[in-house]
Amino acid sequence: MHGDSDRDLARLYLERALPRRWRHVQGVARRAEAVAGHLDDGELLVTAAWLHDIGYAPELAETGFHPLDGARALRELGVGARLWGLVAHHSAAVHEAQALGMADELDEFADERGLVRDLLWFFDMTTSPDGGPVTFAQRMADIRDRYPPGHYVIRSLGPSLHDRRAAVERAGRWLHAVGLDPRCP
Repeated sequence: MHGDSDRDLARLYLERALPRRWRHVQGVARRAEAVAGHLDDGELLVTAAWLHDIGYAPELAETGFHPLDGARALRELGVGARLWGLVAHHSAAVHEAQALGMADELDEFADERGLVRDLLWFFDMTTSPDGGPVTFAQRMADIRDRYPPGHYVIRSLGPSLHDRRAAVERAGRWLHAVGLDPRCP
């Protein structure tokens, strides 16, 4: 997958069915595009940004767990395994999978634990549902406000905060080291 096709695929599945999710994805991708030229795997980062939430699409939601559904849909399309792993494991998805009893299913996909992963998590967790940049704290507060107390997202939020914060901090340090504003664009 490359460039326009990634965006077009995300648009196809999200724009009409989930317009707010589509705005979030556009914001994440716009920010990823702004830094992509500064790393070797910039194209992969941008592709993952466009497609990280594709599993929310009603047509693709087989399990109801969007990271897994998205990764499986991308695997069926035959795109690279690194992309599947980035989508499957974005933003501490393993904690949500554990809350749902789906950790073994998520293990179908490798979690690469590198800079591209950290940047994807950073942009996802510092982009509002409407696509604008927010702080990590604001995004976590928004998540707490949007989901009811017993929802698996809320049940897994506490256990995942350390992993989320660590990825955001690592990505923020890298952005600063290469002279980029973490709020970009």
